[in-house]
Amino acid sequence: MQLKIGIDFTSASRERAGIGRYARELVRALSRLDRTNRYVLFVPRDAHNDLLRFDWPPNFSIVRARLTERYLAALWQRARVPLPVEVFIGAVDAFYSPDFLLPPTFARRKLVTVHDLSYVRVPECFPAPLLNYLNRAVPRSVARADLILADAASTQRDLADVYCAPREKIRVLYSGVDPRFRPDVADDARARVRELTRGKPYVLAVSTIQPRKNYARLIEAFARIANCELQIANSQFLFRNLQLVIAGGRGWMYEEIFETVERLNLRERVLFPEFVADDDLPALYADATLFAYPSLYEGFGLPVAEAMACGAPVVCSNASSLPEVAGDAALYFDPRDVDAIADALRRALVDEALRADLRARGFAQVKQFTWDKAARELRQYLEE
Repeated sequence: MQLKIGIDFTSASRERAGIGRYARELVRALSRLDRTNRYVLFVPRDAHNDLLRFDWPPNFSIVRARLTERYLAALWQRARVPLPVEVFIGAVDAFYSPDFLLPPTFARRKLVTVHDLSYVRVPECFPAPLLNYLNRAVPRSVARADLILADAASTQRDLADVYCAPREKIRVLYSGVDPRFRPDVADDARARVRELTRGKPYVLAVSTIQPRKNYARLIEAFARIANCELQIANSQFLFRNLQLVIAGGRGWMYEEIFETVERLNLRERVLFPEFVADDDLPALYADATLFAYPSLYEGFGLPVAEAMACGAPVVCSNASSLPEVAGDAALYFDPRDVDAIADALRRALVDEALRADLRARGFAQVKQFTWDKAARELRQYLEE
C-alpha cells in the first residue's frame, strides 16, 4: 500500500549547517531508498533554492507555502492558530518533522525528531526569548507526536525524565556521515584549506558559535599550551606554530568568545573562518592535527563523527551523547574544567602514537553511522 507522507523541510531549506544539514542528508537518503511511497516536502516562501537542488525521484515533490518561515512559526507555535499543514500540502497519511516542532496536522501518524534538551539541561546558554519559546513549544509537540525520534540514547533518557514521555514512544535514530567525509580529499579543496589556515598546523573545532559549544574555555585551554616549546614526536612542529581554527556561523551570545581571544592576545592564533563550504569541509577535517569538541551538551555531535571519518584524531567533552557517539575513539575531558581541556590537547599533540591510535579507532567507530541506515529506520517508523 502506497502512503502519502508529508515532511517539514523548512530547516533543510533555510539552514546550511546543523539541523538543516541533518534534514537534507536524511531525506535525500530516504529518496534514494524509497521509490514506493509518495513524499511531499513542505517549505516556506523564503526557502533557499540552492538548498533544495537535488536529483529528486518522481515520488518526491516540493510544495512552497505563500508564508515565510517566521510567519509560519508565529502562526503555529506562538499564536497557536490551528491551521493544518494540509491546507498547503493536501491530505497525508503520515507527517514527519525533523526539527523539534510539529505543525497542526490531521495525519493519522505524526513523528517528530527532538535532537536534544539542551535548553533544559544548560538553559544559561540560551537567550531568554528562545528559551521561553522552546520551553512552551517543544513539550506540546512531544505530547502530540505518535513517535518521538531522539538522536542518541542520552536524549531518549532526557525525554523520558523531563517530559515523562513513555519509553516505548521514543526511538533512537542515529545520524549518519556522508561518504564524502574521508581522508583522501581533492587537491583543490586541500589547497583552499591551506590558504585559509595559512599553511600552519591547527587544532580544529566545527560548530555554530554560541555558548553551548564552550569555545571560551577551549580558547583558554589553547592559550595555556600555545607558547610551549614542546615538540610533537620526532617532527619540527612547535606549539608556538599552532593555530586554533573555529569554523561555524555566528549563532547567539557569542560576545564572550571573541572577548576571550582579545583578552588573551590570540588574535593571530585563533581563526574564525565562519561558514566553510561543504566541498571544503572534509579537507578542513582531514588536514587538522587534532579535532576538539568541548560542547557542554549535545544531542549527537555530528562534527565528531565527520572528523573521525576524515581521519582527524578527536579529543572531546565527556558530556551527554558524546561518549556514545565517539566510543573508544576519543580522548575525553570534563568540558567545564579548563585545565582538563588543556591537558587533553597537550597529551594528544605530543603523542604521535596516541593520535595514530585515535585515528584508527575513529575509522572503525564511524562505520556504524550511515544516512542509508538512518533512512531505512525512518521509513520503517513512518510505515508502522
